[in-house]
Amino acid sequence: MQPESIKAQLEALAAQSDGMNWTVTLGVLAGLAVLAALVDWLTARIGRPLLTRAVRASPTRIDDALLAHGVIRQVSHIAPALVIHFGIGLVPNLHETLAMVIGKAALAYIVLVVAIAVSAFLSALNDLYERRPAARNRPIKGYIQLGKIIAYAVALIGIVAVLIGKSPLVLLGGLGAFAAVLLLVFKDTILSLVASVQIASNDMVRVGDWIEMPSLGVDGDVIDIALHTIKVQNFDKTIVTVPTHRLIEDSVKNWRGMSDSGGRRIKRAMFVDQGSIGFLDDATRAKLGRFALLQSHFRRKKAELDEWNAQAPERGAEPVNARRLTNIGCFRAYVTAYLESHPKVDHGKTLMVRQLAPGSTGLPLEVYCFAATTEWGAYEGIQADIFDHLLAILPEFGLRLFQQPGGGDVLAGIAALRARSEASA
Repeated sequence: MQPESIKAQLEALAAQSDGMNWTVTLGVLAGLAVLAALVDWLTARIGRPLLTRAVRASPTRIDDALLAHGVIRQVSHIAPALVIHFGIGLVPNLHETLAMVIGKAALAYIVLVVAIAVSAFLSALNDLYERRPAARNRPIKGYIQLGKIIAYAVALIGIVAVLIGKSPLVLLGGLGAFAAVLLLVFKDTILSLVASVQIASNDMVRVGDWIEMPSLGVDGDVIDIALHTIKVQNFDKTIVTVPTHRLIEDSVKNWRGMSDSGGRRIKRAMFVDQGSIGFLDDATRAKLGRFALLQSHFRRKKAELDEWNAQAPERGAEPVNARRLTNIGCFRAYVTAYLESHPKVDHGKTLMVRQLAPGSTGLPLEVYCFAATTEWGAYEGIQADIFDHLLAILPEFGLRLFQQPGGGDVLAGIAALRARSEASA
């Protein structure tokens, strides 16, 4: 039976309803809505699960990628829209303008769903490509993003063409005439729109991320992401509003990786007075032997040095020719063992104690490790506790910290010189 004959029969039924045409019209509209909902339910509850099981049973990876990115789910939304698009014309006594608007809206929705499905399909292709070994050196993510932009641009033109009832070719022909005006008037909007797409596609910034942009005075948490602006609350509780496109143009440090890792880096150096560095004598060696954290270090070093010195017995005749332990080396071993045994240090990440290049301020001994938390207050407490201990125990190794002389140091030096001169007099 043709749709025209169905509509004619419905209109005849409405004409026989003694002036109750609106009742039949509303009834048919309600039936159409129920039919669309039923089709959507059948598609979601029966069609998609069956197709999903078939895809998971398939040995190929392509259909799995399509399923993971929701291509099948997006395509399933077309079915109820088709019911509305083709069924709205069968409603009797419905105003032609209203029927046309509903039909065009359903068709525009179908075009949008197709564009979203194409975008998801391109993302699936990118995932499949990134599994190949050559993907690291030849990524196609940029081309995928360009394809998505083209898909959405075509969908936008198609939606406008459907809504105004014109051919897409007519829109394309007239678009060039307004391009210059649009670029001039909506320059900031276009820049922000492109930046928003790139930020979302690359997952650069999320609400709640801690970001830094020193050139703009930004150092805090993102609290809002809009088309034109991104709001950041600095740690001093000030609010900085940044144009969205500046996140693409300028360098941005995002601390999300640190937060997701569960640990925050400790990287701080102690400056050791180089004049206090020397070899261990027997008394100092016996004194340091009381440290439980150095027991394994002394055993390992003793075996290593005995083996090395045994290769040339004549080296033992003069201490300067033999290898010996140093106080700075023992302190470095102690710091490493202390960090490895610290309960609030993340032992699954990089941990080392290293010497940096010596300078006029002494020998920098840098601690490089990760605290087992990302919470700011707890992190600062862990870092302070570690260095409180290290600074306090440093003199046990016969070492001194280097610092610029202050007023007290100058007065103490003058007093020592005065006392020496008086004693000599």
